[in-house]
Amino acid sequence: MNQGLLSVDDALAQMLARARPVADIEEVPSLEASGRVLARPQRSSMDVPPLDNSAMDGYAVRAADAQKPLRVAQRIMAGGVGQALEPGTAARIFTGAPIPPGADAVVMQEHCTIAGERVTINRAPKPGQWIRRVASDIRKGADILPAGKRLAPQDTGLAASVGIGTLPVYRRLRLGLFFTGDELVMPGEPLAPGRIYNSNRFTLRGLAAAYDCEVRDYGIVPDTLDATREVLRRSARACDVVVTSGGVSVGDADFVKPAVEAEGQLLMWRIAMKPGRPLAFGNVGSAFFIGLPGNPVSSFVTFLIFVRPFLLKTQGISDITPRAIAARADFDWPEPDARREFLRARWNRDGGLELYPTQDSAVLTSTAWADGLIDNPAGHGIRKGESVRFLPYSELYR
Repeated sequence: MNQGLLSVDDALAQMLARARPVADIEEVPSLEASGRVLARPQRSSMDVPPLDNSAMDGYAVRAADAQKPLRVAQRIMAGGVGQALEPGTAARIFTGAPIPPGADAVVMQEHCTIAGERVTINRAPKPGQWIRRVASDIRKGADILPAGKRLAPQDTGLAASVGIGTLPVYRRLRLGLFFTGDELVMPGEPLAPGRIYNSNRFTLRGLAAAYDCEVRDYGIVPDTLDATREVLRRSARACDVVVTSGGVSVGDADFVKPAVEAEGQLLMWRIAMKPGRPLAFGNVGSAFFIGLPGNPVSSFVTFLIFVRPFLLKTQGISDITPRAIAARADFDWPEPDARREFLRARWNRDGGLELYPTQDSAVLTSTAWADGLIDNPAGHGIRKGESVRFLPYSELYR
């Protein structure tokens, strides 16, 4: 049934086999590194915490002394250092403050009664209570961040917690976009008969930005071979990857295919997937080229399935496979396609998935309505209550 069509997995494997991380590495302040891809693993040069410290506001005591009223001999704030705790005394202590030598427990202030300069412990502590031990979070020399990770805000906070002020990251990937079709106009322009608004420009540019690419938008290119070749040459000189939408078929007005063949090398694939059968991959000079179909849903889905992992690997990211969720189908899909399908679906209030009423590849509304894509094997009918493989947008956008 799918004779002459390349499988999704085979096409993706061929693309990823050619992908290489950008070579340039730059040091950026840790304060500005969120969203960037770490180029080298990071180790801690210190213990965290560096000293035993209090996990609570309260009183640092010797547990053996806590049966009797104790004189409050000192006050230790976070950032300060106390004196050795003498027998029969307590230290007023605050969260994060170092435990004074001699103390072996902290009693919460709620479990204490204060009378003048003395404190009575109302709940006997155990040794070690409410003390954060040195290196209980991170030991000196420990690996804290692996290479090939897109840094989340908590990662930059972790780096800062061990005193790392700058981080080595790959430079941002330069991604060129252009769109073909004399029928395309931009929102705000008059919509003459036979023209359509260029929704793909907004969708693909937004997706490229979501993956922290440096986007270079070359706009709408006239349907001529010379114009297509000129923009292709210009974008390939400036970018690492060039992505186009439309013009990769073999119609009289499809000039992307001959332009790439004239300027570089091209592989044309018909993929056994729905939506998004045509896909082009190759290179123009040192830039990679990926040509997507012009249909809006097909363009969106093929970007997520093919362009996303290719960009991530080229950015230096090691974990590029989105995590799928096993979810309950609250619908019937009795007439599956012979190709692998990516169905637009969303969560319902009962914790199952519902399907958009029409899966037509021209209905862009389905992509905005959905929470993600059901990855349905070729020829597989779905019965209500069955478990399906769901790719939520939250996974596909990372």
